[in-house]
Order: sequence, then structure tokens, then C-alpha cells
Amino acid sequence: MNETKQESQLLADAKNIHQELIAWRRHLHQHPELGFEENDTSLFVQERLRQLGIEFQSGIGRTGVVGLIKGDEPGPTVALRADMDALPIQDAKNVPYASKIEGKAHLCGHDAHTTILLGAATLLTKNKPKKGQVKLIFQPAEEGFGGANEMIKDGVLKNPDVEIISGLHVHHTAETGFTTVCPGLSSAATDMFNLTIHGKGGHAAHPHLSVDSIAVTSEVVSALQQIVSRQVDPIAPLVITIGKIEGGYARNVIAPSVRLEGTVRTLDLQLRSEIEEKMNRVVKGICDAFGATHELEYEYGYPSVINDETLIPILQEASDTILGTGKLSLAKPSMGGEDFSYYAQQVPGIFFRLGIRNESKGTTFPLHHPMFDIDEDALPLGSAMLTQFALSALRRLENS
Repeated sequence: MNETKQESQLLADAKNIHQELIAWRRHLHQHPELGFEENDTSLFVQERLRQLGIEFQSGIGRTGVVGLIKGDEPGPTVALRADMDALPIQDAKNVPYASKIEGKAHLCGHDAHTTILLGAATLLTKNKPKKGQVKLIFQPAEEGFGGANEMIKDGVLKNPDVEIISGLHVHHTAETGFTTVCPGLSSAATDMFNLTIHGKGGHAAHPHLSVDSIAVTSEVVSALQQIVSRQVDPIAPLVITIGKIEGGYARNVIAPSVRLEGTVRTLDLQLRSEIEEKMNRVVKGICDAFGATHELEYEYGYPSVINDETLIPILQEASDTILGTGKLSLAKPSMGGEDFSYYAQQVPGIFFRLGIRNESKGTTFPLHHPMFDIDEDALPLGSAMLTQFALSALRRLENS
């Protein structure tokens, strides 16, 4: 079989399992599990791999699964990665496959990622590489818990050693049938903070006898945005977002303290190292002015994803072959975070976006929205893309 026929056959094979992919994705969508709790999801993946006759290991990175598809002859190793965890958000969709778990839902597309990689596993059993092997990484806990790091600690990139890794993320900004990639620095570093404002509680009727932590907090929230707009170079991207505020007991009680939780997103390493000090200085100044105090707990999270630009031609080949010419475009960096960055720090990696936007099907909501959904016609495209990338990467490594 020549290369052209083999490559076109991948998409045909993917379309042949389209209904299976839909069924798998909808099962996962109805049964979401949060980070490091993906026990049933892990078992589901293991059963599919077992049916395909693919050797695998479970319990990698706690609840992760790693499969290995060996080629006809020994050779290099390319890895494909999918994340499996859901979000602690209520699913608001009125569809038959909506989440059955209260307060949990696959609203970032990880159900689709897991399904797409299972589809790629299926395709690779029929289109095995001539030399080398493909490692299938089903990763837990991408949503803030660093599951990638846990898998790396458990040796996921070793035995056999991974030489190239790739992964994808479904995305509403690209139409179904299209894909995008950002060369080089492609995502933000994602840091977290907990901020507590301590005032002095009292009766709501006598504010002068208290220090109103809620009033102080309102000033703090506003002032933190002044760091973004007035203390940082406008061409250096920075996001400071307060996502959660807790404080107070009743309408006639002045709250003694307020707790805030938030995130900081940066693309510049130097700027990243400065934000904690800037926040402390601004918050302290406001608290001093009102007679309050504060505690800031600042935690450095995921680093930025750095896409290896030498791998873009391989992705271009996969896109041209599976989606058609002109379907891959270059994108700007995102302020979103992604723990694929940990893999890309260890080995050359590339992370790209797969379009799932379809106006007629209503799949236009952004990631993490309670109504987020995907165009399921993208599932076989993703499976074929990952498969083609792996086979093309192995050929490149073999010829290098």
C-alpha cells in the first residue's frame, strides 16, 4: 500500500467508527469525574484498549492509563495524550446525554479528547507503524491538579523513551473541519492565589465601630485591576481574575473577614515573577488605609506550553491529508492554561486546536460554559489527525 492510499484510508477508517465514537463520548459525558477521581473513566479506557488487544498499564499518575502500540520493527516512540477529567460545574444542556452527576460536567471537552484518542488507538491497530511504537497517554487531573506532572513522575515518558509528543484540544473558535496551532509560546502560565482580608466584625447599624472587610474587599478587587492597566507594559499580556468571594454571616452583620480566590495569567517569565509582590503592595496599601490586614497565599501553577516549531510541518502534513489543504491556520497565544506544558518541557511537543464550532448545531459556547458542547462530526477528524501525526512523526524520526 503506498503512502497516499494509506493516508486517505485513515479518514475512511475513522468515519467507519463514527457511531462508536459518538457512543463513547456520550457515555463519558454522562458520567464525569473530577481530577484524580477518574476511576470509572479509567476502567472504561482500559476495557476499550483490552478489546483492541493493546497492552497497557493503569495507575500511572494515580488514575492514568498508558497504552503501547508496537510497530512491525523496533524504533522510536511518539506519544499521543488526552486528558480525562471533568469540571465542578453544573451541566445546563437539555440533551439526552447531559451529565447525570450533580455539579459535575465535561465542559472543557475532555470527554471528546479521551474518545478521540481511543479512536486513534483503534485506527493504529489497523495502520500500525512499520518501525517504532505509539504511546497512548490517558491523563487524569488536567484541570488545576497537574496530572501531567504526576504521570511524568511515574515514568510515562520512559520505557520506551518518548521522542515526540502531541495532543489536541477541541475549541469553539474554529469551525468543524479546521484546526489551528500557535508556534512557540502558545499558552499562559497559570498561577493561583487565595487572599483573605481581615477587618473587625460588628453590627451593621454601627459601621464606625467596626472595620468592614466587605467594603475593603470591594476596593481591593478594583485596585487589583489597576495593576493590569497601570503598572504593567500594555503589550505584556496579564490577566488577574477573582473567581470566588466568600464572607459575611447575615444582612445586619459586618463581616470580620472575606476570602477571595483567583488566578493570574502571564506570557512573560519576568512579569510572572513580579506579580506577587505587586499584589501584596497594592492590597497592603488599601488595608492600611482602612485599618484592615491581609494574608496572600500565592501558588505558581502550570508553565506556558511551548510548541516545538520544527513539528509544525508534521502537523501541516496531517491536516492537509485528513482535513484538506488550507485547513490549518496559525493562531495567537492563548491566556488559557494547559498542563501539556510539562510534557513539552521534557520532549519536543506540539499542542493544537481542533475545531468543533457549528452554528446550526449550537456548538458555539466557550470552554467552561454550562452550555458547552461539541459538534460530534469532529470526533473522527480528531482521531485521524492524531493517527496521521503519529505515523508521520515516526517516519521523520526514522529518516533523521
